[in-house]
Amino acid sequence: MTIAQTPVRRRRPAQQAGPTLRELRAMDEWQLAQLGEKLGGLPVPGVRMTERQFFHWAFENVDAEWVDGEVILMAPASDAHEGIDEWLGRLLGEYVERRDLGILRRNMFLRLPRHRKLRVPDLMYVSAARRARVKPTLVDDAPDLIIEIVSPDSTNRDRREKYLEYQAGGVPEYWIIDPLTRTVSAYTLRGRKFAPIRPVDDRYDSAVLPGVFLRAKWLFGAERPKVVQVLKEFGIKG
Repeated sequence: MTIAQTPVRRRRPAQQAGPTLRELRAMDEWQLAQLGEKLGGLPVPGVRMTERQFFHWAFENVDAEWVDGEVILMAPASDAHEGIDEWLGRLLGEYVERRDLGILRRNMFLRLPRHRKLRVPDLMYVSAARRARVKPTLVDDAPDLIIEIVSPDSTNRDRREKYLEYQAGGVPEYWIIDPLTRTVSAYTLRGRKFAPIRPVDDRYDSAVLPGVFLRAKWLFGAERPKVVQVLKEFGIKG
């Protein structure tokens, strides 16, 4: 899927009422999740924070992103989303560790150069050569690979907004896993533009993780294969 085929940015409701900044900070996790689901990926209306204010409020407590002063609350993840996230995290984490290639991070803040944004990708692979970009509380600059798993509220964000941000930010590879449409979209950076990674026999080969590939049937089948079985296909024995 190319960027031109992705959904068009949604217009925000004109005078949608929302909590004040003080009220937002006082909400518990359940209230924030409910508000995120209600907003459907749109910013909390009328609320603005500095990056520092957002970071101190959201770190380790709130599932949200910061975009040029606005706060985007994440809706609760589905079981399908969480299942893919957990399985891919175990698979790639084990592969990266066994090959001593770098590190894998899940749900950690990402700040790209020249972007007033703090995103939280589902999964990030950072090679050993870029290891210094991983700070105690965020990944500061482009990782080698980003994986986003689409939720109902994140379709436009993952396929359009983040696609353009990650492309401009120099992310070498971007995978979009969509449980809603049961599809995989993978891109590799060529020059300054993303180019699709074309599957061969339902196999998407990674350009930044040699030996790693994905099959849609692994992700969306009735039962996912055991991690150890897939690792054997990657050349990891025992």
